[in-house]
Amino acid sequence: MSVLCIGEALIDMICTDKGSSLSDGQNFLKKPGGAPTNVAAAIGALGGSVALSAKVGNDPFGKQLNQVMSEFKVDTKHVHLDSNHFTTFAFVSLMLDGERDFVFNRGADAQLTVDEVAAIDLTETHIIHFGSATAFLDGPLNAAYYFLLESAKNQGKTISFDPNYRHLLFGDKQESFIKQSWIYLKQAHFTKLSDEEAMLITGEKTLEAAAADLLANIPGVFTITLGKDGTLLGLDGKTYIIPSIQIKPTDTTGAGDAFVGAVLYQLDDASLNPAELGFEDWNKIIQNANKAGARTCEYMGAMEAFKHLNNSIFN
Repeated sequence: MSVLCIGEALIDMICTDKGSSLSDGQNFLKKPGGAPTNVAAAIGALGGSVALSAKVGNDPFGKQLNQVMSEFKVDTKHVHLDSNHFTTFAFVSLMLDGERDFVFNRGADAQLTVDEVAAIDLTETHIIHFGSATAFLDGPLNAAYYFLLESAKNQGKTISFDPNYRHLLFGDKQESFIKQSWIYLKQAHFTKLSDEEAMLITGEKTLEAAAADLLANIPGVFTITLGKDGTLLGLDGKTYIIPSIQIKPTDTTGAGDAFVGAVLYQLDDASLNPAELGFEDWNKIIQNANKAGARTCEYMGAMEAFKHLNNSIFN
């Protein structure tokens, strides 16, 4: 397991009745998900060596998540089945005004413990990816995250971080999210943010100001994904825009996770140290990651898209 992803594994229940609230909706599409779970699946689809550390319920949904990960050749020996808590669910419906009706039914993902993470042998692990989302909420998972961060630092592992801010998850806990994000930003060798996250975390009003703040305050390489406009790369005190490819998007779900998965796959495949790479190296890595993210948008649903993802799309 050259790459280890830690965090939530859950089921997204997507209302397919256009414009209906969750209370009125009758039809739902069940999709395996969770940001670090998606990243692990993308790495597996690209042919990488990857494991997932998470907790799901000992129920049909948790077993489905394990099965899907196995199909992507993700090592699931650190995915724990919890008989006392149900698999976490996220119910979402897109309203006609563009707003989302959202209910988060949190269960087993919160229960991953320090002891369970401490039992992981990191000897052969090159990269540890923290895809926060629910890990910055209350629960044992939060402590397990911090424990693994310290272990990664002490053992000289490459640390990857994606804050994965979800307004509907954090609500009035936004300040806690920002504070915790800075802890990981200052330790990460590679960070991926959206433009919204970059401005939220830095408190800046423009993308340019947010990028300047990150350049001044974090030691690692960072990227800010810009959708069809490509990716902003922050490296050695400078920023660059790396263009993406043109596609006809069907669904953007999982595009950011595919991007992260593609970056980590490339770093691990060549045993690269992010701190030792120059612009030419990062330019190629980000171009390839942009392709992975864009190709994911051509299919409905992250896991469905990852079935069509492979490293032949790279330069």
